[in-house]
Amino acid sequence: MNCIAVIPARLESTRLPRKLLQDLGGEAVIVRTYRAVNETGLFDKVLVATDSEEIADVIKAAGGAVFMSLKAHESGSDRIAEAVKDLDCDVVINIQGDEPFVDATLLKQLVSVFENDVHRTVDVASVMTRLTEQGAIENPNHVKVVVDSKQHALYFSRLPIPYLREGGEKTIYFKHIGVYGFRKNALLSFAALPAGILENSEKLEQLRYLENGFRIKMVETEQQSIGIDTAADLELARTYLKNH
Repeated sequence: MNCIAVIPARLESTRLPRKLLQDLGGEAVIVRTYRAVNETGLFDKVLVATDSEEIADVIKAAGGAVFMSLKAHESGSDRIAEAVKDLDCDVVINIQGDEPFVDATLLKQLVSVFENDVHRTVDVASVMTRLTEQGAIENPNHVKVVVDSKQHALYFSRLPIPYLREGGEKTIYFKHIGVYGFRKNALLSFAALPAGILENSEKLEQLRYLENGFRIKMVETEQQSIGIDTAADLELARTYLKNH
């Protein structure tokens, strides 16, 4: 199985301007993400897909490969679809550029879904981990997911789902970790679909799959991630780096 990793990297960001070029222990966030993915040794190729010459320059300086994409993309998955359409690959793993501590064990779990899928029943897969702290459950930057009995995603939301009605049975909350695996044809099919009402409402690209009848296989992991969306996240990442 030919498996490649693509890191979509858009320079513009609203909550933390130019976050991928922010300094994290002497290197840009995007460079640390690239190194973390490349050093796993899991992939036949690791590629950064960006519309920014600045990001391209720092990745090339770090020895990485870059695909210059169009600016007008609705999501990271649209951007990586452009990057891989002419590449020879079976499976594409999409790692967000703001995940500098992405874990090799987590990525191996995701790749294994496709390696073990002998009947090719899985087109799209992603990762989730349990949430226990109420603050994290209520934080809209932590996307929640609910699944069916076969671990297929039913819905993703920035709100706490399921809603725990007073007197209701205690539930388990899962945080969606924004790492995806696709069969190449499924990724290209996704990019051909228009963004729907749910995706535009929550600003969550994965809802485009669900709105159009795709299934997303979810893998539970104990591995945690530190995605950098805000200035507070960046400070948390800097503290984590100093202590590890």
